[in-house]
Amino acid sequence: MDRNELLHRYRETRNLSVELCRPLHAEDYRIQSMPDVSPPWWNLGHTSWFFAKNILEPFGLYSQEDARLEFVMNSYYESLGPRIRRDHRGLVTRPTNEDVFRFRESVDGRVEELIRTAPEADLDRLRFLAFTGIQHEQQHQELLVTELKHILGSNVPELREAYRPAPATNGHGAPAARWVDFAGGLHEFGNVEGGWCWDNEMPVHKGWLDGFALMNRLVTNGEYLEFMADGGYRNPLLWMSNGWAKVREQEWTAPLYWEREEDGGRWRLWTLAGVRDVDPDEPVCHVSFYEADAYARWQGARLPTEREWEHAARVSGFPGANYLDSGALHPRPAEANGPGLAQMGGDLWEWTSNHYEPYPGYRPFEGALMEYNGKFMDNVRVLRGGSCATPANHIRASYRNFWAGDTRFQFTGTLTPQPLSPVPPPTPAGEKRGACPRNVL
Repeated sequence: MDRNELLHRYRETRNLSVELCRPLHAEDYRIQSMPDVSPPWWNLGHTSWFFAKNILEPFGLYSQEDARLEFVMNSYYESLGPRIRRDHRGLVTRPTNEDVFRFRESVDGRVEELIRTAPEADLDRLRFLAFTGIQHEQQHQELLVTELKHILGSNVPELREAYRPAPATNGHGAPAARWVDFAGGLHEFGNVEGGWCWDNEMPVHKGWLDGFALMNRLVTNGEYLEFMADGGYRNPLLWMSNGWAKVREQEWTAPLYWEREEDGGRWRLWTLAGVRDVDPDEPVCHVSFYEADAYARWQGARLPTEREWEHAARVSGFPGANYLDSGALHPRPAEANGPGLAQMGGDLWEWTSNHYEPYPGYRPFEGALMEYNGKFMDNVRVLRGGSCATPANHIRASYRNFWAGDTRFQFTGTLTPQPLSPVPPPTPAGEKRGACPRNVL
């Protein structure tokens, strides 16, 4: 990527963040509807500070104004100093929205000039830092969309307004569910395709997979409604302990944003285009890991591992469709795509069974960027595939997303593998099965 290409990608990314905020009222910029949701002003400011701190400061272009905003713009970088509490981002009125946009313009002017004029000897380093900042901002663009959905959806029903109208689509039903088989064997995982990637996608390594099968598409609303009607949210035998605790504590009875009419009739859901009926052919969205896992158990199945998912995505073809670029901002019914899998990319992030852990031989980025991924490898789950809020040129088959198991405000869904094999009957007392002792309760 030469200077002109890098400059184009930088401007394209920075402009998109501003465009995503264009439909907002001034008040919308300041709201933090829950601790996991940052107000839009903060997203616009933090992504600018990321470039200032990681590029402008090392190159001697950091200003007094940049330093003055550090406390409110830093997110979780302990090595870079103190910062405002995450749940306090929506409790301050300064910097103003106008201050944030002026800050963005100032940072952009200096970064663009640096890209144009930096000595050739510094270009490789600058290219890596700038592209990392671009990828970071694209993550915040996805966050911005999901956070806006929560912010706008938190208004009282009578005053809720759509973010923007949904684009017209050629309506079609979901293809029939069927299993797609994948042969076992030794495969490569990680950033096999090469090019820039996050440190958590490295190193490329080999792993063994037994033969497995996956459903050809995401689980639909209609299928999930069957789970609900069968008492899925009332049966503790389907849930992990922490999941069942969340069901009771949060009084979950349906996916996030679902609302039932007062007479107990049809289900409706809040979307960025407003409230509408639940479409049984669309993928079920805004379900936590615990809900996805409970649904799989109800089906007598299990969630895929992240390596099963990655191998299946490569075999089936990637990157898929319906990313942020489509403008839908909502998952669509799968389209039939022959013998392979549909929806492995776009529409919804797909929960896997894996805890987020380092690959063998993992080495984090150097400097402050060491804090970007590695320190979160603790008690969170891996998601794969991207969503309708993910920029299309941001995703790849090796991309590893991660969230706490009870997260629901992200565009998350589930892909179900084939049912588990029947459990063999217990060995009668006094008999042995192979060389493995029986577990005794």
